[in-house]
Amino acid sequence: MRIASLQPSISIVLKALGRLDTLCACTKYCIEAIPELAAGGVAVLHDSWSADTAEIVAAQPDLVIASVPYRLEALAAILKAGLPVLTLAPRSLKDIYTDIGLIASAVDARAEGESLVAQMQRAIAETRERRESVKEQPLVYCEEWGKPLIHSQLWVAELVEAAGGLFLGEPGSHTTAERVAAAEPDVLLFAWCGAGDRVPLEKVVAQRNWHHLDAVRQRRVHCIPDQFLNTPAQTLLDGLACIAGAIHPGLFPAHPGVITMPLKAAPVAER
Repeated sequence: MRIASLQPSISIVLKALGRLDTLCACTKYCIEAIPELAAGGVAVLHDSWSADTAEIVAAQPDLVIASVPYRLEALAAILKAGLPVLTLAPRSLKDIYTDIGLIASAVDARAEGESLVAQMQRAIAETRERRESVKEQPLVYCEEWGKPLIHSQLWVAELVEAAGGLFLGEPGSHTTAERVAAAEPDVLLFAWCGAGDRVPLEKVVAQRNWHHLDAVRQRRVHCIPDQFLNTPAQTLLDGLACIAGAIHPGLFPAHPGVITMPLKAAPVAER
């Protein structure tokens, strides 16, 4: 089986399944997520959004696996070329588990896929069980993008709930700085798509006039690495650890990947 992967989440799952050797082509973002691919001789492709059919055909894959976000025009061109395509569009954790099963089936790794899903479910259940000892449920604003402001996806809302928080807003919907401020969230979490851990927290707070928010004054403003929340794969477990440590720091350890806004930009309220 020769797989062309058009999103990092697909390649990350293949690695966890022990089937990275099936990759004949992937995107540069897959290589950034899995550096050992750089030495593997795989062809480098555009992603699902900007897919180049000629590139994919040249790699001679047996199966193309694409995932959101993608353009229908790009997908139609791949299908027109006669290539078998598996398209994924997960929204919830349940969808992600199903997609892992589909990928596992495609590479004859069903048992490994079931084990990976069980591992994710077990970790989430353990986090939920641990936080049940705490009655406090902080209101958490999670942002996937800043221009315009977009709430994080449903699977992030599910992780926030598992970690003992209340997710502010409707997952995946647009909002405004004024609406967020009016809700007075206890925790602000930012994971901008494609930004890694480079969300400019101080600048965001200043531009939105959020210095008065308790979340800012109490230094509960955090950047979570993009790949931990926006990649629908087992790496979401790192995202869960980031969220849990930010929501309940007395119960869960701080994840080393989380960046907190410096004290100088988040003054403590005067007494």
